[in-house]
Amino acid sequence: MAFNIVLIAFLLAVSVFVFSVIIYRLFTQAALQYEAQFKENAETNLADLFIFIDPARLFVFALGIMAVSSLIVWLFSGNLLISLIVAAFLASSPKIIYSLLYSRREKEFNYALPDALASIASMLRAGSNLSSAMDLMVQESSGPIRQEFGLLLRETKMGVDFNDSLDNMLERVPSDELQMTVAGMKIARDVGGSLAEVLERLSDTIRRKLEIEGKIKALTAMGKAQGFVMAVLPFCVGFAIAQIEPEAMDKLFTTYMGWGACALIMVMEGMGFWFIKKIVTIDV
Repeated sequence: MAFNIVLIAFLLAVSVFVFSVIIYRLFTQAALQYEAQFKENAETNLADLFIFIDPARLFVFALGIMAVSSLIVWLFSGNLLISLIVAAFLASSPKIIYSLLYSRREKEFNYALPDALASIASMLRAGSNLSSAMDLMVQESSGPIRQEFGLLLRETKMGVDFNDSLDNMLERVPSDELQMTVAGMKIARDVGGSLAEVLERLSDTIRRKLEIEGKIKALTAMGKAQGFVMAVLPFCVGFAIAQIEPEAMDKLFTTYMGWGACALIMVMEGMGFWFIKKIVTIDV
């Protein structure tokens, strides 16, 4: 009898040890894979944004924020699951941050493009060639427009064909405004028309397009605000009720019927927000 108990304890200890080793290896492999993917994405995305930061240092910084934030949430809430959810969200947040930074940079580039084209057209009419006009425009500009056109000039000076340099810039900033500009410049160079006149018309067209888009955003701002309020209000009301009647709200998270209600709420919230977004989103 004693031998059987010892044998069972020994097998149980071996099983726990093997399980712990497997979990440790899986966690280590996942961590290394996440680190490699984080550094690769950071290097690529930050280079596209003309932000030059060591990916290793950025990874350590992001890891520190994730650990500290999860610990703070755990200490205040006392719920390990919530802290793990926060850690998972922070682990996936770099993609969202890159997307927001890229969208902001593209918007700044598009708003500066009409003035840049008008400046180049004015210098072309004054007798400068295209390369000198673009070089002077780059010197007088700032922000994304200076970075992109400066890189275009450096590529052409290194022997890259001008049309290929335009395609490379369009690949880095795939906006409709730049696509019109690249197409107009290519046609003017191939056909032999007045490039200054083409750039002036492009500048005026893009400026009018941006004005219309701004008016549409102003008119649809109320609908977007309503969608945001609709998405946030149920959670705020639920939090308030949980503070007033915690016993009644506990059933929403501890029973199968409550979990089903939460799932239904999330689905309907997502559908409502999606429909409102589709209604207020107007492409120009």
